Amino acid sequence: MRTLKLLLLTALLSSCTSLFFHPHNVLIDTPDKYGIKYQTENFKAADDTSLNAWFFPAQNKQGEQAQATVLFLHGNAENISTHFRNIAWLPAEGFNVLALDYRGYGASEGTPTLAGMQLDIDAAMKHLLAHKNVDPNKIIIFGQSLGGALAIHYTAHSGYRANIRAIIIDSAFYDYRQIAREKLAASPLTWLLQWLPWVSVDNDYSPAKSVAALSPLPLLLLHGEQDVVVPPHHTQQLLTRAGEPKTYWLIPGAGHTQSLHNEAIRKKLVEFMLRHSG
Repeated sequence: MRTLKLLLLTALLSSCTSLFFHPHNVLIDTPDKYGIKYQTENFKAADDTSLNAWFFPAQNKQGEQAQATVLFLHGNAENISTHFRNIAWLPAEGFNVLALDYRGYGASEGTPTLAGMQLDIDAAMKHLLAHKNVDPNKIIIFGQSLGGALAIHYTAHSGYRANIRAIIIDSAFYDYRQIAREKLAASPLTWLLQWLPWVSVDNDYSPAKSVAALSPLPLLLLHGEQDVVVPPHHTQQLLTRAGEPKTYWLIPGAGHTQSLHNEAIRKKLVEFMLRHSG
């Protein structure tokens, strides 16, 4: 029995970080079903992992340039085929969008890790900067949930920071260990394991450690008031630690990553992006 307990504890200690990733390899939906123009693009990360992304070109008049290009980083589950609707409306507003699938997600190769995902985002940035339809000096990073946490760390440490005009974070958590502890504390079955994340979760890429370093890039933080997956206090903690300029929108009635279901919020977001993409 003691051996069994030790084996169980070892398994828990070695796998907690991986619990943040819930990839899906099957494409559930595609933009062409809705008449949305896009193209599949492939490139490699620095460790030679092949990655897949969808590029949505700005729907401008012939000869007009895009207002800016958005690098979209989705949440921890499934793949871009279930997340693209969050950004598919942006091309009609004059913005290009590159929606990345991290390693292990969708058609991207490899196995998800926090370190590997940072390489994936960097590869996507390099791809955008060389893209014939992209102004390399007008990049906006937009991350949702886990994608928001990844975006904060990446942008704070990116070698391409000079190309980034603003960063938008929706429904992100403050710290990997904190959100893991909160989830364990929420269930009577795991309440006694609240200590586990402090010894088993990789916190080297914590948004809490990086968010202050985003300044002076313009930072917009959004969170749904009714989010029960990642409670709004996580974004409020990020706001407190972030430097200026920073903006916070708490969206009434919205759940997790649902802020942009509101047309008025979409309009405000476009105004924010136009203001900072010039």
